[in-house]
Amino acid sequence: MQKKQSASKLSSRQSIARKAFTALEHFLRVEAASGILLMASAAIALVWGNSSFAPGYQKIWELPLTIGAGEFVFTRSLHFWINDALMTVFFLVVGMEIRREIHEGSLSDIRQAVLPLAAAIGGVAAPALIYIAANHTSDTLRGWAVPTATDIAFAVGVLALLGRSVPSSVRIFLLTLAIVDDIIAVLIIAFFYSSGLNYDGFIVAAAGIAVVFLMQRLNIGTAPAYIAPGVVIWTGLLISGAHPTLAGIALGLMVPVTPRYTRERVVAELSRATNDLVAPDVALVGDVDHLTRPLQTLRLAQRGLLPPVLRVQHALHPWVAFGVMPLFALANAGVTLRGIDLSRSEMLSLMAGITVALTVGKPLGVFCVTWLLIKLKLCRLPDGISWGGVRLIALLAGIGFTMSIFIATLAFKEEIALNVAKLAVLLGSLTAGILGLALGALQSRRRKK
Repeated sequence: MQKKQSASKLSSRQSIARKAFTALEHFLRVEAASGILLMASAAIALVWGNSSFAPGYQKIWELPLTIGAGEFVFTRSLHFWINDALMTVFFLVVGMEIRREIHEGSLSDIRQAVLPLAAAIGGVAAPALIYIAANHTSDTLRGWAVPTATDIAFAVGVLALLGRSVPSSVRIFLLTLAIVDDIIAVLIIAFFYSSGLNYDGFIVAAAGIAVVFLMQRLNIGTAPAYIAPGVVIWTGLLISGAHPTLAGIALGLMVPVTPRYTRERVVAELSRATNDLVAPDVALVGDVDHLTRPLQTLRLAQRGLLPPVLRVQHALHPWVAFGVMPLFALANAGVTLRGIDLSRSEMLSLMAGITVALTVGKPLGVFCVTWLLIKLKLCRLPDGISWGGVRLIALLAGIGFTMSIFIATLAFKEEIALNVAKLAVLLGSLTAGILGLALGALQSRRRKK
């Protein structure tokens, strides 16, 4: 009896591990492809913003877009809708990925999570200190968090260019580090880049969150039903002065991580629906109406088998990876080089601070903290990761593109400073990507010898 229970537990663990690994593979495939598209979008924006069509580039993002009905009208620029509304969906996917990792991924086991967690903290602290050392004025000091983030899609996209020569453990470590990075970035945005807070807005947001919890208690599992309370949370955060995209994180962390039904119940329903479909009387009659109920049962069983967090993430992730993120890059990476004046000392410090922090500070922070914990024997390197792999991870962590540009748009209101910051992010991320690609190719060549 005990052996059967032990075998059952082992089988259950294997099933969970297999499910998590399959989800991870799907996530990495999408991130790798979108990372390449992200690079292309940034390049197009940069060329477009500095071509003879540059005035058109600026005007298109300033176009007003209005939603509402009757007297309730809300008008903002296209740039606002991309950065503050569409990016909420990006943060929703980030929130769900964090939720999954904490539940059953690399962050679920504290012993396994300590090393990438500490490395991520080192990768945030070192570039922030380098930036602060280079920028003392109050105008530029506000951008201290710009070089602290890692772009998952861009970094995984570079790894994809290296092919199968990179061990899967390196990809998982980099992904975990980037997810922890995202958590820290979200906290930084919440605490340091929210304007004067209006607590009435938090009451509105709390009401939206309460509605979400109530809907979950009522077992409402249709994702579109949560759009309305999501809009309430977003509106509340916008009124409060906190950045409205944080609504995505809040919703993502509330998505259930367990299936609605047990596997046994789903299998029983699938079996019953299959029997109904192949029943002789249904085959003889050939009436389509007889097929409606078993087909509906099959659809509901499929939904009940997958955890909501996985189902919603799989549905949204490709839209975010191939739609929202490239559009964000297109709208924000078109830095007008003619408008950049590096003769001002504070602009030169801003440029140097971000670039050096991404290409030197970020890798140093990740590598040195990892090295220190290993040498102190507080942690050990995961199986399959050598010190060469750690160096590769550290370099790729310096690719800060999406989140770094996003934080720059919150940190700088002056157009010249914002353009300088964006250009520095592009140069720093590109340099980190090229260095990582070169190191990965060199390591691959050495392994083949």
